[in-house]
Amino acid sequence: MSAKIIKCTTTDGRAIEFVDEVIGSGAMKDVYFSPDKSYVVCFFSREKNKFYESKAALEQQKDRLKEIVGNKWNGIFNGAGGAYWKNIFCWPDGLVEYNNLLGITAPAYKQQFFFEYGSKNNDFLKIQGKEKEGKWFASANNQNRFLDEREKGTWLNYLKICIQISRAVRRMHAAGLAHSDLSYKNVLIDPVTGSACVIDVDGLVVPGKYPPDVVGTPDFIAPEVVMTSHLSKEDPSRSLPSIATDKHALAVLIYMYLLYRHPLRGGKIHDMDDPQKDENLSMGGQSLFVEHPADPSNRVRAEQLKASQLPWADPSQIPYSVSGPYLTELFNKSFIDGLHDPAKRPSANDWETALVKTVDLIQPCQNAACSHKWYVFDNTTKPRCPFCHTPFSGKLPVLNLYSARQGGSFRPDNHRLMVWPGQSLYAWHANNMIAPNERLAPEQTRRKGYFVLHDERWWLVNEGLPDLTDAAAKTAIPIGSKIELSDGAQILLSKEDGGRLAVVQMVQA
Repeated sequence: MSAKIIKCTTTDGRAIEFVDEVIGSGAMKDVYFSPDKSYVVCFFSREKNKFYESKAALEQQKDRLKEIVGNKWNGIFNGAGGAYWKNIFCWPDGLVEYNNLLGITAPAYKQQFFFEYGSKNNDFLKIQGKEKEGKWFASANNQNRFLDEREKGTWLNYLKICIQISRAVRRMHAAGLAHSDLSYKNVLIDPVTGSACVIDVDGLVVPGKYPPDVVGTPDFIAPEVVMTSHLSKEDPSRSLPSIATDKHALAVLIYMYLLYRHPLRGGKIHDMDDPQKDENLSMGGQSLFVEHPADPSNRVRAEQLKASQLPWADPSQIPYSVSGPYLTELFNKSFIDGLHDPAKRPSANDWETALVKTVDLIQPCQNAACSHKWYVFDNTTKPRCPFCHTPFSGKLPVLNLYSARQGGSFRPDNHRLMVWPGQSLYAWHANNMIAPNERLAPEQTRRKGYFVLHDERWWLVNEGLPDLTDAAAKTAIPIGSKIELSDGAQILLSKEDGGRLAVVQMVQA
């Protein structure tokens, strides 16, 4: 007998329906599908939520949710890039009261966020058809032991996933909101398409107005929150989830998605006799980056690792520097300078910028069997893939980008574009005033040029750059024609404000 369909209305009068059958139960809510499965209705269960115990707490929870599904929803989805955010957030859009329970409505997750293939050995974990919770992808052990190869994606796609998560966090923080429980449990990812979706947004904290429901998920809780968790919530010395603690969680998440290990879980033991005290110290007041260049006391001990964790869990085999110069600098700021000084932590915008620049540094691995397919090209040493150790061979143009300044001079932008066959040139490469984010006009998202290797010669084909000029010869390169890339060539990409000059450097390996 099929479950009955229940009809009710949201507090703002929208008619909704749900099938009276729980499809999932979390730490706070029970979830029901709409009949067409296009949205879900989630009720806060009475047993799991203390706010039902007092009228004042219930009213405060109602107010907070009204703000999230009302003003905050409108600000984000009816503002700049609203359509873009619908793919990146699973944001609740209605408040429901039914059967003396408080609930919310939210869009259902997109199909790519469910496992198409089960785990290894006849899906012994029974994950086929389940949500792609980030934890399955954030550890070497899970990657190596459990995941079907067809679910793993490429390293380039993990960079794209991290860009989307950084953007989502940047947008929440710009709206004055903290996620408060940013972790691999509350982000769905799909490495096959390079997509991410931030979920469980109903716990958002409005600092100073609505306090957090939770302190976070172990592994992602900032040290100052762990250190003061024994104090009461009213104690002014207690650190609660905030934008500053989100920044720590975001850094941990990016480190784990790119390197499949935790930045603070090393070999150091703080208390031999009390495992809980040891955990509190290693994640709290005495936490220490496992790859700290000056203090090796928390190094990962290779002899304690399982074969299924290698090589990723051993930083001596795959150091964090494989992420390239921009991300290495931010990992240092997060896990050395800002670990115990929240004011020094990089913002979500810093991460987004560094990740975008890192994508411009990557190169396809020349080994077709490489598990990761892409790597950051390191021109300071003999370039090779750090994942399968295949050396790069051939001739490679690197475009060093310079921006126009007042007086007609050009200054370096600390931004380079690695070239590979089929690599694209976009509006944001041609002009440093254009940022590749949700605000781009459709015209700005189109490719403006691409690179080809023909008979051992590299060319840039102009598809949409009206100002493209060979700066040394002072000759225009009209749309539809091409310019050869040779060592020292200077190519003006745009004459507009913020227009860039690309200086070509040829790497021979």
